Amino acid sequence: MLGLRERKKRATRAALAEAAVRLAAEHGAENVTVEAISEAAGVSPRTFFNYFDSHDDAFVMIDRDIGERVRRAVREAPGSVPALDAVREALVTELTDVEERQEIWELRATVLQRSPHLLVRGMGAHMAEELELAEAIAERLGAPAFRTAEGERGSRGPGPCAHVPDTSALGLYPRLLAAVAMTAVRVSVEHWCAQGQEVTFPDVFRLVFAQLAAGLPEPPADG
Repeated sequence: MLGLRERKKRATRAALAEAAVRLAAEHGAENVTVEAISEAAGVSPRTFFNYFDSHDDAFVMIDRDIGERVRRAVREAPGSVPALDAVREALVTELTDVEERQEIWELRATVLQRSPHLLVRGMGAHMAEELELAEAIAERLGAPAFRTAEGERGSRGPGPCAHVPDTSALGLYPRLLAAVAMTAVRVSVEHWCAQGQEVTFPDVFRLVFAQLAAGLPEPPADG
């Protein structure tokens, strides 16, 4: 159970994120200031920067702590639990509020689509989250240290892969599972919305993961 302080922090972050996307949806992200977001959320601009590093982050990263909580849950899941199950349950736990915050997530998508630089920033944040999840999975599976002595991810030499991070130390399985898990989140949201929310989002997400675990068998001809 979350303590009072953690609940207050989450509530403040949610209020700031909601204020940011609502204002941006109405006026355009480039016309929304930190001061306006803070005023709408009932906090000071100084408090804003306790939760977001920059103006743009308020539109892109609704809850930057979700990723860390997921990674911690993956690392701390019992050793008897398969990595795929650990990732699934960690994500389900954090995504239970999708139904409650559907409007905000939809507004966020609209804001990003209207602002190319925010869309690019969002894609970058998504890729970073995926790689950090892969690190947590690799750590769980006992992979060797991934970061270099300088604390940065490895990089390749000149050539067509020069700008592709060298993640070979992670191993193929952690990278693949992280990528599949992040894709599963997106597909689950799309499917859930298309179904008119006749079932709960966690149920849809578990169904998606069950199909992955089964090796993606083809559905019946009438399905």
